This record gives sequence, C-alpha cells and structure tokens, in this order.
Amino acid sequence: MTEKIKVPQMGESIAEATIGEVFKPSGSFVKQDDEILELETDKVNQVIFATASGKIELSVASGDTVQVEQEIGSIDTDQKPEEADREEEQEELKETKKPAPEPAKKETKPAESAARESKEAYVKELDNPKIEAQKPTIQRATLEGEKRKKMSRLRQTIADRLVQAKTETAMLTTFNEIDLTQVIELRAKNQEAFQKKYGIKMGFMPFFVLAALSAIKEYPIINSQIDGDEIVEPATVNMGIAVSTEKGLVVPVIPDADKLNFFEIEQAIATLAERGREGSLTIDEIRGGTFTITNGGLFGSLLSTPILNFPQSAILGMHTIQKRPVVIDDEIKIRSMMYVALSYDHRLIDGKDAVLFLKHIKSLLEEPGRFILGA
Repeated sequence: MTEKIKVPQMGESIAEATIGEVFKPSGSFVKQDDEILELETDKVNQVIFATASGKIELSVASGDTVQVEQEIGSIDTDQKPEEADREEEQEELKETKKPAPEPAKKETKPAESAARESKEAYVKELDNPKIEAQKPTIQRATLEGEKRKKMSRLRQTIADRLVQAKTETAMLTTFNEIDLTQVIELRAKNQEAFQKKYGIKMGFMPFFVLAALSAIKEYPIINSQIDGDEIVEPATVNMGIAVSTEKGLVVPVIPDADKLNFFEIEQAIATLAERGREGSLTIDEIRGGTFTITNGGLFGSLLSTPILNFPQSAILGMHTIQKRPVVIDDEIKIRSMMYVALSYDHRLIDGKDAVLFLKHIKSLLEEPGRFILGA
C-alpha cells in the first residue's frame, strides 16, 4: 500500500511553499509521526510528518517551490526496514564484485617532439606574460573564501517587509527613559506567589503590554492604520510580541489583548513565544496585529530604533535595564533605568501624540502598583 505525501493547507493566504530542510531523504525508512521535511512560507514554517511507517520516496528537493495540495512523495507501507537493509546489502555486494578498471596506459612521446613542444610553450609564455596571476589581489582572496546560501522564504519576507516599512511610511522615532525600580521590586515581591498560583513566572513584558494598552486608550491614533485615503481605527487591540528565532524574527499576536488581565497576558506571551521558537505557529497566530512591542534588551541592546511592522503605524521598543545614577528630589540615587523607543508613521501620528504616549507609559511603570493590581 502507498501513502501519498501532499503539501497541506496552511491558511487562506498561502498558495505555495518552499522545501526547506529534508529530514528523511528518498530511500530511507520512516516510522509513523517521524519528521519528513520542513515547508517554508512567507509567514510560517511547517513540518510534514509521516502518516505511516514504510519506505519513503520524494519527488522534490530542498529549495524547490511547491503548491498547496501538490503531491511531493509517497510512503511504501509494505516495505519493511529489514527488506530495505537486505536490498542495500545486495547492492553493496554487486558493487564489490565489479572488476577493477585497468590502469590507464601512459603514453610516451619521442624526445624530439617533447623538446619542440617545450620550446614553443616557452616562447608563447614570453610573448604573453601572466601579469595578473603574479599579483593576486585582496579582493580575489576574499571572494575565494566567501560562502553563499539561499535565503529562506521567511528571511526574504522579513527583508521585503522591512524595506516596505522604510519606503512606504514616514517613519520617525521618539525616545524616553523609565525608572523600573518599583516594577522590579513588585515583581520580586510577588514572584513566588504568582508562580505558585499560576504555574508560570512573572515576566517584565506584561507590565509593558498593560501600560501600552492603557496609553492606547488615551491615544487611539497609535493603534490606527492608513488604508488608501482613509484612517482605520480597529475596535480592539491585537498586540504583537516580537520573538527572535534561529530562522528570523516572528511576531505572534495576542488577539483582544485589551480584554485580558495580567496573568492571561503572561500566559499568552509564554505560549506564543515557545511556539514561535519551535516554528509551530499557525497563520491565525501571526496575523491581524495592530500594535507591536519588541524587546532588544534580551540581547543587551541599550538603545535602538525599531522598524515598523507594516502596515501597523507604531512599534514600542524595550531595551536592557541598567542601574544608573539619577537625580531625584535634588539627590543622586542609583535606579534601574531603561530607555524606550516609539517608532511611528509620521503621516498619521503627530510627534506630540508619540511623546505623550511614551510619557503615559512612563508614568504608569514608575508607579506600577496603582494600575497593575487592578488589571
């Protein structure tokens, strides 16, 4: 019996995919639920698993473009691993029984002919000196040592979207700094009880999500988008959280984030981040975002200008937390500080709204007890 291997449906907007890494090449034996290969699209990657045990035959290779529902291989369920091993052994025996090729006979030339050819070659070399070969350049050495590989579909999409955000928007970035000392103290004080009650750790991201949601209520233009000659203001906030993976940046979305409490946001972030790193996000989990938060502080970034997640109009950038001397009530104190950045489409959002948006977030996070406990 033969089981067909087809490209599965991966969402309404996806019609084709690229064959990524092939885990089980043609001729190998697979067990049910083994990973066969990975499909790369411009949105998500998806692994195809074996639906049965048997010998696999693929009609595609890494880098090939395939269509949804296309047949790309089959599994011979009647083939057993023992039979496959015996066939391989027989092939190896056939190879060993083949007679060894006779050594090539070396042709010899008369001494006179060899001398004439040597003389002609010497004269020719004098007439055409190889100057370039004697002077290898640094550029030549660099080219010889370079490596090339094809961009994945995900990386191509990231590149296209970033260029689109830069060329089709009037992007501008404004900055502020936030004293997170009280957030750190509140988190440390409640960490054990929170983890015991909910089974997950209390992170920093939910504080920023809730603060941003509160600021969006005050300045809804931040959550809006341009569509032709119209301004679209969504009825809800679908919060995108940027997640760095080995294959590139993905932005899973928390739908209706403005209707969730602190724990629900933390739980959603933990689940989506894990699925993002595993490469198992679905199309529905990465589309429909209206505002994005990215955290370069995870890698030690002190300051950056995040690029818009087009067609969204704004993105909030978090950075690393550093203890720095600051002046409070005319006294120098050591506080835990973070620089934050808001990149926005200046065609839609005025500088005043961007600055006030960040100031609203700053005021909440510097006194987190008054809004977090009620969230």
